[in-house]
Amino acid sequence: MPTILETVTVAARDRARMAEVSAVIARFGLDSLMARLGLTGNRGAEAGEETDLPARTRRALEALGPTYVKLGQILATRRDMLTDEWIAAFEQLHSDAPRIAFDTLRPGVEAALGEPPETAFAAFDTEPLAAASIAQVHRATLHDGTDVVVKIRRPGIRKAMEADLRLLRHLAALVEARSAMARRMMPSAMIEQLGREILDELDFTNEGRNADMLRADLSSIPQAIVPRIHWQHTSESVLVMDYIDGTRPRDPAELRAKGVNPSAIAQLGARLVLEMVLVNGRFHADPHPGNLLCLPPAGEGEGDRLALLDLGSVGFVSPRRQHEFLTFILSLRSNDPGGVADMLGLWSQAGEVPRERLLTASERLVARHGTGALVLNAMVADFFPLLRKEGLVLPPDLVLIFKAMVTMDGVLSGIAPDFDLSEALTALRGRLVASRLTRLAGPDRMEALLLEISRLSADAPRLMRAATARLEQGQPPATAATDDAASRAIGRAAVLIGGAIVVHALALVATTLM
Repeated sequence: MPTILETVTVAARDRARMAEVSAVIARFGLDSLMARLGLTGNRGAEAGEETDLPARTRRALEALGPTYVKLGQILATRRDMLTDEWIAAFEQLHSDAPRIAFDTLRPGVEAALGEPPETAFAAFDTEPLAAASIAQVHRATLHDGTDVVVKIRRPGIRKAMEADLRLLRHLAALVEARSAMARRMMPSAMIEQLGREILDELDFTNEGRNADMLRADLSSIPQAIVPRIHWQHTSESVLVMDYIDGTRPRDPAELRAKGVNPSAIAQLGARLVLEMVLVNGRFHADPHPGNLLCLPPAGEGEGDRLALLDLGSVGFVSPRRQHEFLTFILSLRSNDPGGVADMLGLWSQAGEVPRERLLTASERLVARHGTGALVLNAMVADFFPLLRKEGLVLPPDLVLIFKAMVTMDGVLSGIAPDFDLSEALTALRGRLVASRLTRLAGPDRMEALLLEISRLSADAPRLMRAATARLEQGQPPATAATDDAASRAIGRAAVLIGGAIVVHALALVATTLM
């Protein structure tokens, strides 16, 4: 629990912001919520005070600005903790971002570019193309004729968001100490996640690197477009990238009018999200329609294209988590409640849950989603209430995977109602297996395996000769320990050598499948 000194220090440093937060809480009547979280004295809610509490909380977060909006957006992914009413409220969060006159942005832009934008670019439009909570976007043209967009960080936004994070870290520690209900949500860990995401997004060089990495990851899919970053003009506060002219994946009729096949885009989008999450281990964490653009084929015989924009938030998946997520989905689709229950037990961060309860819950999930089209939104609508009922809390990285896949699934099924993610998963299954085998047979792993084989092979012949000599002379082994050591060495060498042969063979097969 925070000390009095820590509370005084935070209050002294950020007292103006604390006063603003307190005023917003009072304006939207959130006293009962504060009491639930242990931040004010315990008292019952007055008549009417609980009415529309999720919606009022959402409006309060919007009034408090981008840091709190982003916190609400993280909460919107936690269906394993919050009821549908709260999730629905937080999913409507948006940050009111008025456009700023370019004269306000100009000093920061000139400092970042080292010259006025009118000389850095062949053309620069001072009227904004779009505005968001952290940045504003302008059109420009490079001297070589390339059309680009210039993303400019809002002045003063870093200082304001860092102050918000200090307050939120302090409040999270207080909540954990005072409220058992809120402690289950691990607020301190959530605020640390929020802090990492915000600091990454405030530094535009991170977004540039993310774009370069995803472009390289998806280089084998020519229909995937990730805008090029123009690093000569890019810095922490200014990002310059190719301008992409496309259509948002919202209305199938509009897509068809622009020469785009919605069904082809749905198949491509499914392939991309599965490739990013389950093969490359690096994925766009927020692929909503505002961050996607659909383009018609570039030429005759080529496929429809999909561009990924706004890559400030990118998720990473460890090989272990990839394996677990794929096992969960395949167990669900193969009507294996035992496999689903194994993954739920492995994922739970809220303590042990009896196996029978997990199995019963998994049987219900398999019965509803084990056959037919795999609609992630419908599956998740059942899955997360089940987690809440059983007291299961998922790891944050896994929640981010579900969020990305559910978001993309919702976009794709919106433009192609007959879209079935299980078909895309089946089509990619061979590549997923091949990728896994190739990783297992990677140079580092094979070097370690060969070193172990080398070490054992140095001892195995000597031990085998000693054992053979004793048998030929009719002598018992010198000691049981020696005999056991010989057996173990011979056995391990045989297994490792056999394993190396098998892994190499599988790797060769995998290479032909990639």
